[in-house]
Amino acid sequence: MTDITLYDLPGCPFCLKVKRTLDDLDLEYDVVEVPRSHAQRTEVESVSGQTGVPVIVDEAHGVEGMAESDDIVAYLEETYGSRNER
Repeated sequence: MTDITLYDLPGCPFCLKVKRTLDDLDLEYDVVEVPRSHAQRTEVESVSGQTGVPVIVDEAHGVEGMAESDDIVAYLEETYGSRNER
């Protein structure tokens, strides 16, 4: 199990944006696929308080349920981007 978990909906362009950033930064992460129906997205709702995706959890840095793809990408680049520039 990794420290980063991505709540994802296959085909979601916002989720894909986050996945590309995770891959570009060479980060390991777990994926939890959420159901298409917002009413059935109880797991992601319990983590983030909402049913939209993408959402990430980063246990190593105390991030519990960060939403919004632009915010997630900025966080990942700020937190992990410099580690590959050594």
